[in-house]
Amino acid sequence: MVLDPEQTIVALSSAPGPGARAIIRLSGTDARSVVERVCRCSLSSEQRHVFEAEISLPEATGCLPADLYIWPGPRSYTGQDVVEIHTLSCPPLVDLVVAKCLQAGARAAQPGEFTLHAFLAGKLDLTRAEAVQAVIDAGSRDELKQALGQLAGGVARPLHELREDLLNLLADVEAGLDFGEEDIRFVKQDEMLHRITKGLALITLLKKQLEQRSVGQRPFRVVMVGKPNAGKSSLFNALAGTAAAIVSAEPGTTRDYLVRRLEVQGIAIELVDTAGLRKGVNSIEETAQGLSREQAEKADLLLCCVETGTEAEMNLVTSPDSDAIATKCDLGKPGPGLPATSALTGEGLPELKALLAERARAHMRPALAPSLSRCRHHVERCLDCLRRAHAEVLEEDPPELVALELRSALEELGEMVGAVYTNDLLDRIFSRFCIGK
Repeated sequence: MVLDPEQTIVALSSAPGPGARAIIRLSGTDARSVVERVCRCSLSSEQRHVFEAEISLPEATGCLPADLYIWPGPRSYTGQDVVEIHTLSCPPLVDLVVAKCLQAGARAAQPGEFTLHAFLAGKLDLTRAEAVQAVIDAGSRDELKQALGQLAGGVARPLHELREDLLNLLADVEAGLDFGEEDIRFVKQDEMLHRITKGLALITLLKKQLEQRSVGQRPFRVVMVGKPNAGKSSLFNALAGTAAAIVSAEPGTTRDYLVRRLEVQGIAIELVDTAGLRKGVNSIEETAQGLSREQAEKADLLLCCVETGTEAEMNLVTSPDSDAIATKCDLGKPGPGLPATSALTGEGLPELKALLAERARAHMRPALAPSLSRCRHHVERCLDCLRRAHAEVLEEDPPELVALELRSALEELGEMVGAVYTNDLLDRIFSRFCIGK
Protein backbone atom coordinates (compact mmCIF):
# COMPACT_ATOMS: atom_id res chain seq x y z
CA MET A 1 0.00 0.00 0.00
CA VAL A 2 2.32 2.76 -1.29
CA LEU A 3 -0.10 5.71 -1.43
CA ASP A 4 0.44 9.44 -1.50
CA PRO A 5 -0.78 10.79 1.88
CA GLU A 6 -1.00 14.30 0.41
CA GLN A 7 -3.76 13.32 -2.00
CA THR A 8 -7.33 14.11 -1.00
CA ILE A 9 -9.34 10.94 -0.46
CA VAL A 10 -13.09 10.35 -0.22
CA ALA A 11 -15.29 7.44 0.85
CA LEU A 12 -18.62 6.61 2.43
CA SER A 13 -17.82 6.22 6.14
CA SER A 14 -21.23 5.18 7.45
CA ALA A 15 -23.00 1.89 6.88
CA PRO A 16 -24.22 1.47 3.30
CA GLY A 17 -27.92 1.16 2.58
CA PRO A 18 -31.05 3.26 3.20
CA GLY A 19 -31.25 5.27 6.42
CA ALA A 20 -31.65 8.68 8.00
CA ARG A 21 -28.04 9.77 7.49
CA ALA A 22 -25.04 8.96 5.34
CA ILE A 23 -21.56 10.29 6.12
CA ILE A 24 -19.19 10.92 3.24
CA ARG A 25 -15.69 11.69 4.54
CA LEU A 26 -12.87 13.55 2.80
CA SER A 27 -9.33 14.07 4.05
CA GLY A 28 -6.38 15.86 2.48
CA THR A 29 -4.93 19.22 1.58
CA ASP A 30 -7.70 19.90 -0.96
CA ALA A 31 -10.61 18.52 1.06
CA ARG A 32 -12.24 21.92 1.51
CA SER A 33 -11.83 23.03 -2.10
CA VAL A 34 -13.29 19.73 -3.33
CA VAL A 35 -16.38 20.16 -1.13
CA GLU A 36 -16.68 23.81 -2.11
CA ARG A 37 -16.87 22.79 -5.78
CA VAL A 38 -19.42 20.06 -5.03
CA CYS A 39 -21.64 22.16 -2.76
CA ARG A 40 -20.99 25.58 -4.34
CA CYS A 41 -20.25 27.20 -1.01
CA SER A 42 -17.34 28.80 0.86
CA LEU A 43 -15.78 26.96 3.82
CA SER A 44 -13.77 29.84 5.23
CA SER A 45 -13.71 28.96 8.93
CA GLU A 46 -10.35 27.96 10.41
CA GLN A 47 -12.11 26.44 13.42
CA ARG A 48 -14.24 23.32 13.75
CA HIS A 49 -17.55 24.29 12.28
CA VAL A 50 -20.82 23.02 10.81
CA PHE A 51 -22.26 24.54 7.62
CA GLU A 52 -25.64 24.00 6.02
CA ALA A 53 -25.42 23.44 2.28
CA GLU A 54 -27.14 22.04 -0.78
CA ILE A 55 -25.66 19.69 -3.36
CA SER A 56 -26.83 20.23 -6.91
CA LEU A 57 -27.93 16.91 -8.41
CA PRO A 58 -29.92 17.75 -11.57
CA GLU A 59 -29.75 14.13 -12.68
CA ALA A 60 -31.72 13.09 -9.59
CA THR A 61 -33.50 15.42 -7.16
CA GLY A 62 -32.30 18.83 -8.18
CA CYS A 63 -30.90 19.85 -4.78
CA LEU A 64 -29.91 17.57 -1.91
CA PRO A 65 -29.70 19.17 1.58
CA ALA A 66 -26.51 18.45 3.53
CA ASP A 67 -24.62 19.42 6.67
CA LEU A 68 -20.87 19.96 6.27
CA TYR A 69 -18.65 19.22 9.29
CA ILE A 70 -15.13 20.66 9.14
CA TRP A 71 -12.09 19.65 11.21
CA PRO A 72 -9.08 21.76 10.14
CA GLY A 73 -5.69 20.04 10.29
CA PRO A 74 -3.58 19.25 12.18
CA ARG A 75 -6.20 18.96 14.95
CA SER A 76 -8.17 16.24 13.19
CA TYR A 77 -8.26 12.45 13.10
CA THR A 78 -5.92 12.22 10.12
CA GLY A 79 -3.83 15.30 10.92
CA GLN A 80 -5.12 16.86 7.67
CA ASP A 81 -8.17 18.92 6.80
CA VAL A 82 -11.17 16.62 7.22
CA VAL A 83 -14.63 17.42 5.87
CA GLU A 84 -17.71 15.24 6.29
CA ILE A 85 -20.83 15.56 4.18
CA HIS A 86 -23.88 14.43 6.17
CA THR A 87 -26.94 13.83 4.04
CA LEU A 88 -29.76 11.33 3.43
CA SER A 89 -28.62 7.72 3.23
CA CYS A 90 -30.08 6.85 -0.14
CA PRO A 91 -27.55 4.66 -2.00
CA PRO A 92 -28.15 6.14 -5.50
CA LEU A 93 -27.84 9.69 -4.15
CA VAL A 94 -24.77 8.84 -2.10
CA ASP A 95 -23.13 7.34 -5.19
CA LEU A 96 -23.82 10.56 -7.10
CA VAL A 97 -22.30 12.72 -4.34
CA VAL A 98 -19.17 10.54 -4.14
CA ALA A 99 -18.87 10.67 -7.95
CA LYS A 100 -19.05 14.49 -7.85
CA CYS A 101 -16.26 14.54 -5.23
CA LEU A 102 -14.13 12.36 -7.49
CA GLN A 103 -14.80 14.65 -10.45
CA ALA A 104 -13.82 17.64 -8.28
CA GLY A 105 -10.34 16.24 -7.64
CA ALA A 106 -10.59 13.69 -4.83
CA ARG A 107 -9.42 10.07 -5.07
CA ALA A 108 -11.36 7.02 -3.85
CA ALA A 109 -9.98 5.94 -0.47
CA GLN A 110 -8.48 2.48 -0.07
CA PRO A 111 -9.36 0.19 2.90
CA GLY A 112 -8.07 1.73 6.12
CA GLU A 113 -6.55 4.75 4.37
CA PHE A 114 -8.04 7.35 6.76
CA THR A 115 -6.49 5.54 9.72
CA LEU A 116 -3.26 5.07 7.75
CA HIS A 117 -3.09 8.85 7.30
CA ALA A 118 -3.59 9.23 11.06
CA PHE A 119 -0.71 6.83 11.68
CA LEU A 120 1.62 8.55 9.21
CA ALA A 121 0.77 11.92 10.80
CA GLY A 122 1.75 10.58 14.23
CA LYS A 123 -1.80 10.72 15.58
CA LEU A 124 -1.87 6.98 16.33
CA ASP A 125 0.75 4.31 16.84
CA LEU A 126 0.26 0.92 15.20
CA THR A 127 -1.34 -0.71 18.24
CA ARG A 128 -3.94 2.06 18.48
CA ALA A 129 -4.50 2.02 14.72
CA GLU A 130 -5.26 -1.70 14.93
CA ALA A 131 -7.57 -0.97 17.86
CA VAL A 132 -9.77 1.04 15.49
CA GLN A 133 -10.35 -2.17 13.54
CA ALA A 134 -10.90 -4.08 16.78
CA VAL A 135 -13.61 -1.59 17.81
CA ILE A 136 -15.35 -2.08 14.46
CA ASP A 137 -15.15 -5.88 14.70
CA ALA A 138 -16.14 -6.14 18.39
CA GLY A 139 -18.86 -8.76 18.80
CA SER A 140 -19.71 -8.15 22.47
CA ARG A 141 -19.46 -5.48 25.13
CA ASP A 142 -16.40 -7.15 26.64
CA GLU A 143 -14.62 -7.21 23.27
CA LEU A 144 -15.56 -3.56 22.75
CA LYS A 145 -14.22 -2.67 26.21
CA GLN A 146 -10.90 -4.37 25.46
CA ALA A 147 -10.63 -2.66 22.07
CA LEU A 148 -11.41 0.75 23.57
CA GLY A 149 -8.76 0.15 26.24
CA GLN A 150 -6.25 -0.57 23.48
CA LEU A 151 -7.39 2.50 21.55
CA ALA A 152 -6.75 4.61 24.65
CA GLY A 153 -3.13 3.43 24.62
CA GLY A 154 -3.30 0.96 27.49
CA VAL A 155 -1.50 -1.81 25.59
CA ALA A 156 1.40 0.10 24.05
CA ARG A 157 2.07 2.62 26.81
CA PRO A 158 4.34 0.34 28.92
CA LEU A 159 6.31 -0.60 25.80
CA HIS A 160 6.72 3.05 24.83
CA GLU A 161 7.93 3.83 28.36
CA LEU A 162 10.41 0.95 28.24
CA ARG A 163 11.67 2.07 24.84
CA GLU A 164 12.17 5.60 26.13
CA ASP A 165 14.09 4.32 29.17
CA LEU A 166 16.32 2.08 27.03
CA LEU A 167 17.02 4.98 24.65
CA ASN A 168 18.19 7.06 27.61
CA LEU A 169 20.28 4.15 28.91
CA LEU A 170 21.87 3.66 25.48
CA ALA A 171 22.68 7.38 25.34
CA ASP A 172 24.43 7.14 28.72
CA VAL A 173 26.41 4.05 27.67
CA GLU A 174 27.47 5.59 24.35
CA ALA A 175 28.39 8.87 26.03
CA GLY A 176 30.85 6.90 28.17
CA LEU A 177 32.45 5.47 25.01
CA ASP A 178 33.69 8.96 24.10
CA PHE A 179 35.68 8.99 27.33
CA GLY A 180 36.99 5.43 27.19
CA GLU A 181 40.59 6.40 27.93
CA GLU A 182 39.56 8.39 31.02
CA ASP A 183 37.32 5.52 32.22
CA ILE A 184 34.42 7.91 32.80
CA ARG A 185 30.98 6.29 33.07
CA PHE A 186 27.67 8.14 32.96
CA VAL A 187 25.70 5.28 34.50
CA LYS A 188 26.69 2.91 37.29
CA GLN A 189 26.69 -0.87 36.91
CA ASP A 190 23.93 -1.48 39.48
CA GLU A 191 21.69 1.11 37.82
CA MET A 192 22.25 -0.49 34.41
CA LEU A 193 21.37 -3.90 35.82
CA HIS A 194 18.24 -2.51 37.46
CA ARG A 195 17.00 -0.85 34.26
CA ILE A 196 17.74 -3.86 32.05
CA THR A 197 16.10 -6.19 34.59
CA LYS A 198 13.01 -3.99 34.56
CA GLY A 199 12.84 -4.37 30.79
CA LEU A 200 13.35 -8.13 31.03
CA ALA A 201 10.47 -8.40 33.50
CA LEU A 202 8.10 -6.44 31.24
CA ILE A 203 8.95 -8.36 28.05
CA THR A 204 8.86 -11.71 29.90
CA LEU A 205 5.36 -10.87 31.14
CA LEU A 206 4.36 -9.96 27.59
CA LYS A 207 5.70 -13.29 26.32
CA LYS A 208 3.69 -15.15 28.96
CA GLN A 209 0.54 -13.28 27.95
CA LEU A 210 1.14 -14.16 24.31
CA GLU A 211 1.38 -17.83 25.23
CA GLN A 212 -1.85 -17.77 27.24
CA ARG A 213 -4.11 -15.41 25.36
CA SER A 214 -5.44 -15.15 21.86
CA VAL A 215 -6.47 -12.07 19.89
CA GLY A 216 -9.93 -13.06 18.76
CA GLN A 217 -11.32 -15.25 21.52
CA ARG A 218 -14.19 -17.49 20.50
CA PRO A 219 -17.38 -17.29 22.55
CA PHE A 220 -17.60 -19.25 25.81
CA ARG A 221 -18.96 -22.64 24.72
CA VAL A 222 -21.69 -24.20 26.89
CA VAL A 223 -22.79 -27.71 25.84
CA MET A 224 -26.04 -29.07 27.27
CA VAL A 225 -25.95 -32.80 27.99
CA GLY A 226 -28.16 -35.29 29.81
CA LYS A 227 -30.44 -38.26 29.38
CA PRO A 228 -33.03 -38.32 26.59
CA ASN A 229 -36.18 -36.32 27.37
CA ALA A 230 -34.42 -34.46 30.22
CA GLY A 231 -35.76 -31.12 28.97
CA LYS A 232 -32.55 -29.94 27.29
CA SER A 233 -34.20 -28.73 24.08
CA SER A 234 -36.97 -26.86 25.91
CA LEU A 235 -34.39 -25.16 28.12
CA PHE A 236 -32.23 -24.43 25.04
CA ASN A 237 -35.19 -22.72 23.35
CA ALA A 238 -36.00 -20.73 26.51
CA LEU A 239 -32.42 -19.48 26.86
CA ALA A 240 -32.06 -18.76 23.15
CA GLY A 241 -35.42 -16.99 22.99
CA THR A 242 -36.44 -18.94 19.90
CA ALA A 243 -37.99 -22.31 19.03
CA ALA A 244 -34.81 -23.55 17.35
CA ALA A 245 -34.89 -27.06 18.76
CA ILE A 246 -37.74 -29.53 18.17
CA VAL A 247 -39.42 -30.43 21.45
CA SER A 248 -41.24 -33.74 21.87
CA ALA A 249 -42.10 -36.20 24.64
CA GLU A 250 -40.62 -38.90 22.42
CA PRO A 251 -37.06 -39.72 23.63
CA GLY A 252 -34.32 -39.27 21.05
CA THR A 253 -36.04 -36.45 19.14
CA THR A 254 -32.79 -34.47 18.95
CA ARG A 255 -30.43 -36.27 16.56
CA ASP A 256 -28.01 -33.49 15.55
CA TYR A 257 -26.60 -30.71 17.71
CA LEU A 258 -27.87 -27.11 17.52
CA VAL A 259 -25.86 -23.97 18.22
CA ARG A 260 -27.12 -20.50 19.19
CA ARG A 261 -25.02 -17.49 20.17
CA LEU A 262 -26.26 -15.50 23.17
CA GLU A 263 -25.06 -12.33 24.82
CA VAL A 264 -25.43 -12.49 28.60
CA GLN A 265 -24.31 -9.48 30.65
CA GLY A 266 -22.21 -8.33 27.70
CA ILE A 267 -20.46 -11.69 27.28
CA ALA A 268 -20.73 -13.81 24.13
CA ILE A 269 -21.85 -17.37 24.94
CA GLU A 270 -22.26 -20.20 22.45
CA LEU A 271 -25.03 -22.55 23.61
CA VAL A 272 -25.09 -26.07 22.17
CA ASP A 273 -28.01 -28.52 22.43
CA THR A 274 -27.07 -32.18 21.93
CA ALA A 275 -28.83 -35.52 21.64
CA GLY A 276 -29.68 -37.32 24.88
CA LEU A 277 -26.82 -39.57 25.98
CA ARG A 278 -27.66 -43.29 25.82
CA LYS A 279 -26.50 -46.41 24.05
CA GLY A 280 -27.25 -46.22 20.34
CA VAL A 281 -29.94 -48.53 18.98
CA ASN A 282 -29.17 -48.03 15.27
CA SER A 283 -26.59 -46.40 13.03
CA ILE A 284 -28.33 -43.02 13.03
CA GLU A 285 -28.56 -43.04 16.82
CA GLU A 286 -24.90 -44.07 17.10
CA THR A 287 -23.96 -41.10 14.88
CA ALA A 288 -26.02 -38.75 17.04
CA GLN A 289 -24.30 -40.06 20.19
CA GLY A 290 -20.91 -39.61 18.56
CA LEU A 291 -21.73 -35.98 17.70
CA SER A 292 -22.89 -35.34 21.26
CA ARG A 293 -19.67 -36.69 22.76
CA GLU A 294 -17.60 -34.75 20.23
CA GLN A 295 -19.32 -31.51 21.23
CA ALA A 296 -18.92 -32.34 24.92
CA GLU A 297 -15.17 -32.67 24.45
CA LYS A 298 -15.03 -29.16 22.93
CA ALA A 299 -17.04 -27.58 25.75
CA ASP A 300 -15.75 -24.89 28.07
CA LEU A 301 -18.63 -25.81 30.36
CA LEU A 302 -20.91 -28.85 30.38
CA LEU A 303 -24.42 -28.06 31.54
CA CYS A 304 -25.74 -31.40 32.80
CA CYS A 305 -29.54 -31.32 32.67
CA VAL A 306 -31.24 -33.57 35.24
CA GLU A 307 -34.99 -34.10 35.01
CA THR A 308 -36.76 -33.44 38.29
CA GLY A 309 -37.38 -36.71 40.10
CA THR A 310 -34.35 -38.51 38.62
CA GLU A 311 -30.75 -38.82 39.75
CA ALA A 312 -27.86 -36.98 38.14
CA GLU A 313 -25.48 -39.12 36.12
CA MET A 314 -22.34 -37.00 36.02
CA ASN A 315 -20.33 -39.92 34.67
CA LEU A 316 -22.05 -39.78 31.29
CA VAL A 317 -19.25 -37.57 29.94
CA THR A 318 -15.88 -36.29 31.04
CA SER A 319 -15.22 -32.55 31.10
CA PRO A 320 -12.75 -30.11 32.63
CA ASP A 321 -15.71 -28.20 34.04
CA SER A 322 -19.38 -28.97 34.50
CA ASP A 323 -22.47 -27.83 36.36
CA ALA A 324 -25.63 -29.83 37.03
CA ILE A 325 -29.08 -28.23 37.02
CA ALA A 326 -32.59 -29.56 37.57
CA THR A 327 -35.07 -29.17 34.70
CA LYS A 328 -38.88 -29.35 34.52
CA CYS A 329 -39.20 -28.03 38.07
CA ASP A 330 -42.77 -26.99 37.34
CA LEU A 331 -43.56 -30.72 37.67
CA GLY A 332 -41.96 -31.37 41.04
CA LYS A 333 -39.24 -30.61 43.55
CA PRO A 334 -35.60 -30.73 42.35
CA GLY A 335 -32.98 -32.91 43.96
CA PRO A 336 -30.83 -31.52 46.77
CA GLY A 337 -28.13 -29.10 45.69
CA LEU A 338 -29.42 -28.72 42.12
CA PRO A 339 -30.48 -25.24 40.88
CA ALA A 340 -34.13 -25.37 39.82
CA THR A 341 -35.16 -24.35 36.29
CA SER A 342 -38.34 -24.52 34.27
CA ALA A 343 -38.53 -23.72 30.57
CA LEU A 344 -42.32 -23.55 30.90
CA THR A 345 -42.61 -21.00 33.75
CA GLY A 346 -39.21 -19.31 33.39
CA GLU A 347 -38.24 -20.24 36.94
CA GLY A 348 -34.49 -20.12 37.54
CA LEU A 349 -33.61 -18.84 34.05
CA PRO A 350 -32.24 -15.43 35.21
CA GLU A 351 -30.13 -17.23 37.83
CA LEU A 352 -28.91 -19.74 35.23
CA LYS A 353 -27.88 -16.95 32.86
CA ALA A 354 -26.02 -15.23 35.70
CA LEU A 355 -24.24 -18.53 36.45
CA LEU A 356 -23.19 -18.90 32.80
CA ALA A 357 -21.89 -15.33 32.75
CA GLU A 358 -19.94 -15.96 35.96
CA ARG A 359 -18.37 -19.13 34.53
CA ALA A 360 -17.53 -17.32 31.28
CA ARG A 361 -15.80 -14.46 33.12
CA ALA A 362 -13.73 -16.90 35.14
CA HIS A 363 -12.69 -18.66 31.93
CA MET A 364 -11.93 -15.59 29.85
CA ARG A 365 -8.50 -14.09 29.40
CA PRO A 366 -8.27 -10.48 28.23
CA ALA A 367 -7.52 -10.29 24.52
CA LEU A 368 -4.16 -8.91 23.45
CA ALA A 369 -3.65 -6.25 20.83
CA PRO A 370 -3.43 -7.63 17.30
CA SER A 371 -0.13 -5.76 16.91
CA LEU A 372 1.36 -7.69 19.83
CA SER A 373 0.09 -10.98 18.50
CA ARG A 374 1.58 -10.31 15.04
CA CYS A 375 5.09 -9.80 16.42
CA ARG A 376 5.81 -12.74 18.70
CA HIS A 377 9.24 -13.15 17.13
CA HIS A 378 10.09 -9.54 18.04
CA VAL A 379 9.31 -10.37 21.67
CA GLU A 380 11.67 -13.36 21.58
CA ARG A 381 14.46 -11.37 19.95
CA CYS A 382 14.05 -8.48 22.36
CA LEU A 383 14.28 -10.88 25.29
CA ASP A 384 17.45 -12.44 23.88
CA CYS A 385 19.07 -9.02 23.41
CA LEU A 386 18.22 -7.89 26.93
CA ARG A 387 19.48 -11.17 28.43
CA ARG A 388 22.80 -10.79 26.63
CA ALA A 389 23.07 -7.15 27.70
CA HIS A 390 22.37 -8.14 31.30
CA ALA A 391 25.04 -10.85 31.20
CA GLU A 392 27.60 -8.48 29.66
CA VAL A 393 27.03 -5.88 32.37
CA LEU A 394 27.44 -8.56 35.05
CA GLU A 395 30.67 -9.81 33.46
CA GLU A 396 31.88 -6.21 33.02
CA ASP A 397 32.34 -6.76 29.31
CA PRO A 398 33.27 -3.77 27.11
CA PRO A 399 30.46 -1.19 27.00
CA GLU A 400 30.52 -1.38 23.18
CA LEU A 401 28.97 -4.86 23.43
CA VAL A 402 26.29 -3.64 25.84
CA ALA A 403 25.45 -0.74 23.51
CA LEU A 404 25.15 -3.15 20.58
CA GLU A 405 22.61 -5.35 22.41
CA LEU A 406 20.62 -2.34 23.60
CA ARG A 407 20.40 -1.04 20.02
CA SER A 408 19.13 -4.43 18.86
CA ALA A 409 16.53 -4.56 21.67
CA LEU A 410 15.36 -1.07 20.70
CA GLU A 411 14.90 -2.15 17.08
CA GLU A 412 12.67 -5.01 18.18
CA LEU A 413 10.66 -2.71 20.47
CA GLY A 414 10.30 -0.27 17.60
CA GLU A 415 8.76 -3.03 15.48
CA MET A 416 6.26 -3.79 18.23
CA VAL A 417 4.98 -0.24 18.72
CA GLY A 418 5.34 0.86 15.10
CA ALA A 419 8.28 3.24 15.48
CA VAL A 420 10.00 1.04 12.88
CA TYR A 421 7.88 -0.28 10.02
CA THR A 422 7.88 -1.29 6.36
CA ASN A 423 5.35 -0.81 3.57
CA ASP A 424 4.66 -4.56 3.63
CA LEU A 425 3.76 -4.37 7.32
CA LEU A 426 1.43 -1.41 6.77
CA ASP A 427 -0.18 -3.23 3.86
CA ARG A 428 -0.87 -6.32 6.01
CA ILE A 429 -2.39 -4.24 8.79
CA PHE A 430 -4.52 -1.70 6.94
CA SER A 431 -5.76 -4.03 4.20
CA ARG A 432 -7.95 -5.68 6.89
CA PHE A 433 -9.88 -2.43 7.36
CA CYS A 434 -13.08 -1.57 5.54
CA ILE A 435 -13.21 1.37 3.14
CA GLY A 436 -14.06 4.64 4.83
CA LYS A 437 -12.19 3.95 8.09
